[in-house]
Amino acid sequence: LIGCCRNQKIITAESGQDVTLTCRAPNDNIIVVEWSRDDLGDEQCVFVYRNGRPLDDQHPSFKNRVDLQDRQMKDGDVSLILKDVTINDTGTYECRVVQREGDGIKLINSTHLHVVPPAASWLLMFRDREREREREGEGERERE
Repeated sequence: LIGCCRNQKIITAESGQDVTLTCRAPNDNIIVVEWSRDDLGDEQCVFVYRNGRPLDDQHPSFKNRVDLQDRQMKDGDVSLILKDVTINDTGTYECRVVQREGDGIKLINSTHLHVVPPAASWLLMFRDREREREREGEGERERE
């Protein structure tokens, strides 16, 4: 358990993007997948998948925004897609599974997601426009 979190993944995303939180269990015999975030209080569940279907037991802010990347969980892939992230989605997400031959729920990995405001692309456009005007001004002076 301690070794797992020492290798915690860190992902940075812009607000509005879709993000994939990767997680791969050791084999295909998965019967339950649980994604959680420990800073959500009593409703820590981000997504729970049991008996081939997602459950409604999840924090309200994630409703209709999360799903498994591959519901077949091929090769143990239980990665989570989080759609239209916001700054409020920043936090540490933990991926756990229950496997047929296992003994209870097992932590597979931990990923810290850091969501930042969208890039101020309008500032970049303004800067580029100003540079273009400067170049045009230099061209006119050369012609004089």
